[in-house]
Amino acid sequence: MSTDPGELLRTAADRLDALAARTTSGDWRASGLLASRPEVVAHRSDGSTEHVAEARANTAAWIAALSPALAAPLAAWLRAAASVHPVDPAATVLARALLDRLP
Repeated sequence: MSTDPGELLRTAADRLDALAARTTSGDWRASGLLASRPEVVAHRSDGSTEHVAEARANTAAWIAALSPALAAPLAAWLRAAASVHPVDPAATVLARALLDRLP
């Protein structure tokens, strides 16, 4: 793997895009209970929905890749991006998306 920071960031972004492309698409939302666990439903732009649990083969890698282990580095990146002016628009988009989903 390259030691160039820019290439490292681009490679990570490419892999995240590739993983998202093969994962159950849509806006995932918790919506009720399924056997006493939160039910996660993917809401697609065409109005259709799919229970994420029913698409487990497509979603397992996504869930594992975005495990809680990413919280600290993502939070650190957001804090670092907040201190650079002007703020990177991509950081703003990510922050808004997170705030729409976080309790």
